[in-house]
Amino acid sequence: MTTENVPSKPLRSKMATKEQGDKHKESEQHQREKVNTFIREQVIHLLGKPVNLLKVQVRSLWDNNFRVNVVIGPDIVSGKVANSYFLASDSDGHIVTSIPRITKQY
Repeated sequence: MTTENVPSKPLRSKMATKEQGDKHKESEQHQREKVNTFIREQVIHLLGKPVNLLKVQVRSLWDNNFRVNVVIGPDIVSGKVANSYFLASDSDGHIVTSIPRITKQY
């Protein structure tokens, strides 16, 4: 019996595995961005839209916990954090708790 007649195990392509991993990372990143965008929308809806709103930063801390900063100012150089919240959300991004509580201010 020669080695030519022995069926070899199919080799998994490292490239295919890497591409699958990249697609999974892209999918996770897309899901995180969707959740972050939804959290931004909820915060502005509850808080109101401040004058000179520059951005609403959403920083993931762990699991479904976030730090959200509402940054205002005439430009990014002189922007300041007007409101800051520690949030917990469900897996879809619905805000469950907020410290401090988000109230209508604008």
